[in-house]
Amino acid sequence: MSVIKTEKLTKYYGKARGIIDVDLDVKEGEIFGFIGPNGAGKSTTIRTLLNFIYPTKGKAEIFGLDCTKAPKEIRKNIGYLPSEVNYYDDMKVKELLDYSAKFYEGNYNDRIKDLSNTLELDLNKEIDELSFGNKKKVAIVQALLHSPKLLILDEPTGGLDPLMQNRFFELLREENKNGTTIFFSSHILSEVQKMCDRVAIIKEGKILKVEDIEGLTKNTFKTIKIELDKKEDINLDLKGIINKERNNRTTKFLYNGDIKELLYRLSEIDKLQNLFIEEPSLEEVFMHYYEKEEK
Repeated sequence: MSVIKTEKLTKYYGKARGIIDVDLDVKEGEIFGFIGPNGAGKSTTIRTLLNFIYPTKGKAEIFGLDCTKAPKEIRKNIGYLPSEVNYYDDMKVKELLDYSAKFYEGNYNDRIKDLSNTLELDLNKEIDELSFGNKKKVAIVQALLHSPKLLILDEPTGGLDPLMQNRFFELLREENKNGTTIFFSSHILSEVQKMCDRVAIIKEGKILKVEDIEGLTKNTFKTIKIELDKKEDINLDLKGIINKERNNRTTKFLYNGDIKELLYRLSEIDKLQNLFIEEPSLEEVFMHYYEKEEK
């Protein structure tokens, strides 16, 4: 079942580009990554899905419901964590979360306490006393308190220290185990690689690639690092060598060609001292697709 589905989703701000012909299909139960630098169209896509802004053309559905025709029904089962959070300063954290809980049926007092304890959030603090990181914790509790079927995260870790980021990721994995589908939008590629099953790469409002994380990093490329016993460039005239870099005695590149041919050619180099063949990081693959698109 598709939880999020878009077809040719497009948004222009006057003549300015927002997103263009975005096609997404996020399946129930997956953690789906949405990556691109700032200004690529990630937040515009999310705001269109949430019906905060209207599309110029195209179609978006959540739970099989049209995002522009049934936004109230859709929002009952969504948790949303924006990249930046702003609150009324004259409220306590507990008051704000109790108010948020009233938008949903049921009693969420225990859930709020459990989430706040996990995130080390003081419920008795005034909002204006909170740091940016603690305000982000409030937003996390808001997004999770009603155990949503779909969690939409827009640059979710901003303001969280590394320890709290790991705790937050543990929370997300637990929610996912319990059936929550997660749409994880970020420009921090290591986070996406750590959390997600599949990923869509977006640039200048257009989707460049949708692929399994494993497919992006394992099936297509290898990271090759060669060390010589003296400072010298290597002339390897092979198809599949991408993003070649040389630093003193070390040459590094991505490779998606015939590995046997590469090893044969390397065996002929007398000055070869060390050879490393590794799975590339998502960041290396991501930069390849961006550079390929620019060319």
